[in-house]
Amino acid sequence: MSSLSLIEKQKLERELGMSSGYVLGFSNRTFDDFFREVVGVSIYDPYYDQASGSKAHRTRSFWRLATDEQVLLFLNGLLEGWEIYSDEPIPSSAEKLLKQIIRRLGGHSEPVAQPDGEEARVQIDENVSQRIFSQLIELADMTPQSRGFGFERFLKDLFDAYGLSARSSFRLIGEQIDGSFVLNKETYLLEAKWQNAPTGAADLHTFEGKLSQKASWSRGLFLSNSGFSSDGLQAFGKGKRIVCMDGLDLSEMLRRRLAVADVLEAKVRRAAETGRPFIPVRELFI
Repeated sequence: MSSLSLIEKQKLERELGMSSGYVLGFSNRTFDDFFREVVGVSIYDPYYDQASGSKAHRTRSFWRLATDEQVLLFLNGLLEGWEIYSDEPIPSSAEKLLKQIIRRLGGHSEPVAQPDGEEARVQIDENVSQRIFSQLIELADMTPQSRGFGFERFLKDLFDAYGLSARSSFRLIGEQIDGSFVLNKETYLLEAKWQNAPTGAADLHTFEGKLSQKASWSRGLFLSNSGFSSDGLQAFGKGKRIVCMDGLDLSEMLRRRLAVADVLEAKVRRAAETGRPFIPVRELFI
């Protein structure tokens, strides 16, 4: 249960314009997307039903049931994306209140300044790179059941090492892992697979279908350790919001200690230029 005080809740309700079921500028869809991708909960789950089940009532229910960590994700998400969800710039009173509560709950409300206005380029040191690379190699010798959880741990260590802002925990379903992260203020949904056969068009189309149901600004990263079949990539087509990585890309990135921001930006740029969702790292960084 969060430690938000009654006064803080009332002030937040006023700043978010929570009346007649309204919350900021959220539609039902973007409201659901925000909580799934930023906070990591399903706000339309019966768990958050209260009174009419409106967005305002569900938000009040969330504040009552959420942990301080979840509330921090919610408030930071509002602070970072206010102008995405509202037609107006964030009022100074709302910005001040959000930062005040974030600090009280133990979070950081001010971004870390980067030289020359550039986004952070996290380049892991050699020891960390070797440790994570060893984890990747060891996965191949595990049983399918053990490998699933091992892959989950590997991805968590990988994302933590590169300082990516995870917005929801990786969720294991069979040999497939779903999650999301934020990089350079862009939200990426993650689909990760470890299987023997290269990933084909069906799985790519399924992920694209999931992405089409999310907010229009979301991007997708499909990580398939076994790679992607040529026929599958051709059948999948061009001009999608998905970029792809395979096991060799991971190995190259770790071996050469490339910043993940540089790798993804290079893939996104080349995809925009060519329409191809998968360009190997070894081809992008000659």
